[in-house]
Amino acid sequence: MKQLLNKTTIEKGSTHDVMMPLLVAMFTEFKDISKKKPDSAISKHKLIITNRLLEKVREVLVDEESIDFLDLLNEDDVPQVSDVTLILSQYVAAMNAFKERFYGWNGAEHAWFT
Repeated sequence: MKQLLNKTTIEKGSTHDVMMPLLVAMFTEFKDISKKKPDSAISKHKLIITNRLLEKVREVLVDEESIDFLDLLNEDDVPQVSDVTLILSQYVAAMNAFKERFYGWNGAEHAWFT
């Protein structure tokens, strides 16, 4: 059993649970596109959608050390698909680390440590 020294909030745990499937789906989609056309630019609309998701994910990770290495996409400099894929992979890794740190067996059930 993990030590209960690492605690988060119910809100962050809930937001993680909602955002993670969306983040993984977006990462998978961009990864598939990146295999075909890694140098293609993404549309402004996709950029806005991606940043909206990343901003919500950043709310979960705001107190984590990894936040210093997690960038939003620059809307003035349209990124390539491979750039987006790299950034999304970093967010997925950070969210996985968050869950590893704050979620587990509490003696009765799997739950967020709050």
